[in-house]
Amino acid sequence: MALYAISDLHLALSGDKPMDVFGDNWYKHDEKIKNNWLANITEKDTVLVAGDISWSMHMEEGIKDLEWIHKLPGTKIFVKGNHDYFWTSITKLNKLYEDMKFIQNNFYTYGGYAICGTRGWNNPKFESFTEHDEKIYKRELIRLKLSLDAAVKSGYNKIIVMIHFPPFSEKEEDNAMTALLEEYKVEKIIYGHLHGSSLQKIKSVVKKNNLEYIITSCDYVNFAPIKILT
Repeated sequence: MALYAISDLHLALSGDKPMDVFGDNWYKHDEKIKNNWLANITEKDTVLVAGDISWSMHMEEGIKDLEWIHKLPGTKIFVKGNHDYFWTSITKLNKLYEDMKFIQNNFYTYGGYAICGTRGWNNPKFESFTEHDEKIYKRELIRLKLSLDAAVKSGYNKIIVMIHFPPFSEKEEDNAMTALLEEYKVEKIIYGHLHGSSLQKIKSVVKKNNLEYIITSCDYVNFAPIKILT
């Protein structure tokens, strides 16, 4: 039994949304993900998927991508990405499959760990950050706190968090999100969202203020889930 992580599957089985605009390595990336998953993940393992699951705009389309993931071995736990428009009702999603869990203001477990998370949003340090961005960012902070509070209330003090957006800029500056993660003494933070040239200056693991931040974008981890815990 082990805990793995990956993000940005960007599946489009019900339509045509090629990802090789981000590089030739994205050609038939769904086949790469499947082959690597089958080679490494067993039914006893758990895989964290940090957002951008599907390009589908509606659940009717997204169900084909979710079914594809469902057929892969292991338990899967998800947070929402900025492209996951199919994700509308958390209640409906969590009723679909026993092996697939979706986080929104709640949490799930792996061994003695609570798995919490939220989508996150653009970094407040960006020059392009607007008042509209600030509203969404504050809402995401609330959602993350609700998830963390639910875990703590249930007695968990060992926590792993998934956030789709990077929790800080490439300068690794502190912000309200990192302050919240530090307040709850989160051990590991899994994130994605970045692709192509945006990954060139990124460290695979950033250790900062006793927290460990791990990037799991598909093209960064060569389309293979990486082991987080054994």
